[in-house]
Amino acid sequence: MIAFISGRVDSTGAEGAVVEVGGVGLAVLCTPHTAAALTPGEQARLATSLVVREDSLTLYGFAADDERAVFELVQTASGVGPKVALAMLATHSPNALRRAVATGDARALTLVPGIGPKGAQKIILELKDKLGLPTGDLGEQVPRQRVQPWREQVAAGLQSLGWAARDADAAVAAVADELDGEQVPPVPELLKAALRKLSRP
Repeated sequence: MIAFISGRVDSTGAEGAVVEVGGVGLAVLCTPHTAAALTPGEQARLATSLVVREDSLTLYGFAADDERAVFELVQTASGVGPKVALAMLATHSPNALRRAVATGDARALTLVPGIGPKGAQKIILELKDKLGLPTGDLGEQVPRQRVQPWREQVAAGLQSLGWAARDADAAVAAVADELDGEQVPPVPELLKAALRKLSRP
């Protein structure tokens, strides 16, 4: 197993980067967010996961060890391969994925390309005892009562204002991603944040 790579970033692209390690350029697949944080010519360290197939060796890179751990763990669910696992992390942060699974939020998982309603329910069923609850900045577990209720309230508020359910769910998921371990604000503030997401072009 290649746990991490460290070296000069040679180039970046939409799907990943090339990192020079010991005179060898290693192609690493990353989420768009991770790739965007890399700068050609500068040093970088990426946690990595090597996926071995009969006809290929593919190296996946992550900004943090926690992302790699979640990437590998979600692949234990039926129907989730490396591409879908990477798409999950491109759509949601590790804590947002933990939150979605812990609260049974299938709609958040269906925002991931390649995951439909049935697949989302199956992922929740198979991972609910593996991913655990979201963690705060100091590593403490976030109680369940802080995780779930506001999402439904904000989504309902958006729909009452005329937004479609799918748009409301996407805005709620975007707000949840930005919270990630922070103290949950009052629902009116969360509603305003979701409205700002929806008002962006």
